[in-house]
Amino acid sequence: MAQVAFLGLGVMGGPMARHLAAKGHQVTVYNRTKAKADAWVSAHGGKAAATPREAAEGQEIVFACVGNDDDLRQVTTGPDGAFSAMSRGTVFVDHTTASAEVARELAVAAEKGGFGFIDAPVSGGQAGAENGVLTVMCGGDADTFARVEPVIAAYARACRLLGPVGAGQLAKMMNQICIAGLVQGLSEAVHFGKQAGLDIEAVLDVISKGAAGSWQMENRGKTMNEGKFDFGFAVDWMRKDLSIVLSEARRNKAKLPVTALVDQFYAEVQSLGGGRWDTSSLIARLEK
Repeated sequence: MAQVAFLGLGVMGGPMARHLAAKGHQVTVYNRTKAKADAWVSAHGGKAAATPREAAEGQEIVFACVGNDDDLRQVTTGPDGAFSAMSRGTVFVDHTTASAEVARELAVAAEKGGFGFIDAPVSGGQAGAENGVLTVMCGGDADTFARVEPVIAAYARACRLLGPVGAGQLAKMMNQICIAGLVQGLSEAVHFGKQAGLDIEAVLDVISKGAAGSWQMENRGKTMNEGKFDFGFAVDWMRKDLSIVLSEARRNKAKLPVTALVDQFYAEVQSLGGGRWDTSSLIARLEK
């Protein structure tokens, strides 16, 4: 069992930290809203820290799952950031979906401090975090990864090292590219079927067993048909992720015409007041 800290107790971080505690790890938590950290400790034990620095003191591994690049810099190298308290031989694991650029930047800072850094964005959504079955895509040094992989297993069903620092974030970008295209295709299919007067649930049940089947179809097809979008991964966060994807594509010269188009479709959903709707709400712009 390890002594660990977890920075960020949102819809993903809170359950991930809970799984760590349930597996017997000693967990210290930090959240920008102190009341949320106190509530987590009341429910799951461990300790709450007032700052990322305080949370990181004396820990073997420090995990983070925050909002974006700037949030990540704030809890690592900012005032009272975790990096100022981490000792030689410890490891920082970042589960934030962020840029590969910030991952490399923080890895350099970690190396100067004598500790390891793994970028480890996740896929599986809130349900995956709650149920401890996330997919974790990692970048970093092989020896450092080997030290943290058994601990990450507390909330992951798959965890793989995909290359040097930044590779995890690049893999997550691929994941989001795939999801954007899948959700748009599913939205158009459901919309088409409704216009044609078909029994949508019956059709989805059939075609999900064939080549068109996907996680999105199995888990979101029915709710898209019903116009229910009050769960899952929010449009605002998807647009943040796609912004990172498109920025990286400009850097590496990748051509992403469909991804760019779907990003604009999500902007339309935001204009409909759907910023906090689930990403499957793409269908709403077709039926407005």
